[in-house]
Amino acid sequence: MNGNLQLQHFILNEQKKFPYAKGDFTLLLLDIALAGKIISREVNKAGLVEILGLTGKENIQGEQVQKLDEFSNSTIVNILSRNDTVGGCASEEMADPVYFHKHTNAKYCVIFDPLDGSSNIDVNVSIGTIFSIYKLLNDGECTENDFLRKGKEQLASGYIVYGSSTMLVLTTGEGVHGFTLDPSLGEFLLSHPNMKFPEPSKRYYSVNEGNYKYWDKGVQRYVDHLKNDEKPFTLRYIGSLVSDFHRNLIYGGIFFYPLDHKNKEKPKGKLRLMYEANPLSLITKNAGGLSTDGKNEILDIKPEELHQRVPLYIGTKSFVEEAMSFINSEEK
Repeated sequence: MNGNLQLQHFILNEQKKFPYAKGDFTLLLLDIALAGKIISREVNKAGLVEILGLTGKENIQGEQVQKLDEFSNSTIVNILSRNDTVGGCASEEMADPVYFHKHTNAKYCVIFDPLDGSSNIDVNVSIGTIFSIYKLLNDGECTENDFLRKGKEQLASGYIVYGSSTMLVLTTGEGVHGFTLDPSLGEFLLSHPNMKFPEPSKRYYSVNEGNYKYWDKGVQRYVDHLKNDEKPFTLRYIGSLVSDFHRNLIYGGIFFYPLDHKNKEKPKGKLRLMYEANPLSLITKNAGGLSTDGKNEILDIKPEELHQRVPLYIGTKSFVEEAMSFINSEEK
């Protein structure tokens, strides 16, 4: 495991490259890693205790909240609330941000999806936590404007995937690195340094084809091309964004969730810009990939609201570029 380099030591070495990154930035990343360890522990024993199933509540998106969703959300909020360099946080599970007004020395805010893919909890499919960190516009004061910013302003982003092993994938703007949790030590150890979308890569595509009839013609033509090419792509779709993205990062591939027309008067994307698309897009950029909503690079989109949804095409650069050539071409 690359000399068993621990996450803490790696971050301490990395922070020397950045003028904003002092010990407080290291502690914030380690706090997020601690939350991941706690959530990982609960996920791994979920089948043994009364933690599976629904709470009977709905989140801001109108979706049923799983018990582990609620646990994961409260765990991250509680840990961040004890870090006086965090001015506030926003979660996919909460309608509004939480502000820590007593943190007069605050420098950062954190945006996160506490448990992506939670609909798969009861069937033991890999799920994950996604997060991003922004520098406050004004130290000591966190407002809604600190959250409503372009993805390219992120200081760092990452995800923690809870599968056969627990793995944290992190970028601080230069490179992407993966750390695997050694449960016997309780430490994240560097296992995947300098992660890149491989080129040439596996010809994988990840999409919910059940929505085919609701897509634009260009998207339909692209999927037809993937299946009928001389070297057809292989469909790999888990239905857990973190898991699908993680596989494609390691093997190569494209994940997409297009605009759909189920609501004919108001077609829209499904994935959340702030909680899913932005953090994974920063990782993608630093791993040599590409992410777009079909017209604009994800990291260049100025959010209008906290829970904004977008279409998403993300993964191996050449695959995403090919997808755009179909999607943006005139209908033949």
